[in-house]
Amino acid sequence: MKKLGLVLLAAAVTTISCKNSESENSEKSNENKENVVTGKPAPNSDWNDLTTGDINDHWKGYNRDSITQWTLNDGTLHFVPKEGRNQSENLITKNSYTDFELSMEWKISEGGNSGFMWAVVEDKDLGEPYLTGPEIQVLDNEKHPDGKNGPNRHAGALYDMVAPPENATKPVGEWNSVVLKIDHKTNEGSVTQNGIKIVEFPVEGEGWEELVKNSKFADWDRFGKSKSGHIALQDHGHEVWFRNITIKELN
Repeated sequence: MKKLGLVLLAAAVTTISCKNSESENSEKSNENKENVVTGKPAPNSDWNDLTTGDINDHWKGYNRDSITQWTLNDGTLHFVPKEGRNQSENLITKNSYTDFELSMEWKISEGGNSGFMWAVVEDKDLGEPYLTGPEIQVLDNEKHPDGKNGPNRHAGALYDMVAPPENATKPVGEWNSVVLKIDHKTNEGSVTQNGIKIVEFPVEGEGWEELVKNSKFADWDRFGKSKSGHIALQDHGHEVWFRNITIKELN
């Protein structure tokens, strides 16, 4: 009888342990599902949050010693151009990146224009980050003049190079989610906006060179030449917001 009791006790302990393990796995699974739905990185993941702490922790002004027209509050970067200013103030990450996934949300003001770039080279001889870094467009497609210059100028486009086949942009005043993936190992770049993959392109070689050749950047000596560089947020003279900016480097 004693042996039977011990066997039953062991079985009960095993059952409880299995149930606890199943419960933990279920919680983790739900956690992961939640992250897929929201687009936010999972806790303790390889994603680095660029909108935590002070604005100077992760960002600096392009060719500038201070940041005066951008603020970071409650995880949102907000740009408001100052009246009477005589110089643009683009933000760039302090770190440089080569192969990565960049996730963020953006919101543009009515009639506004902005964008974000990668592989930006900071150089005192260059006035703007777009002289080196390709841009993903941020735009009020309806009211900004660039919206009438063709879909390769619309929000989500690889600016002047690859157009989205469909409009996946929310109305002005609403947040748009976007994921930019750059992978030189597979020679693939892509833009996913509001859950829809709208742009795909090669990031180097003949395919990339052909895209540049057929764009306004064809004669720009430094454009799109570097594999590595800073992420930039553009000052185009209009109010714009960015939040939940996270980046994961690809091995």
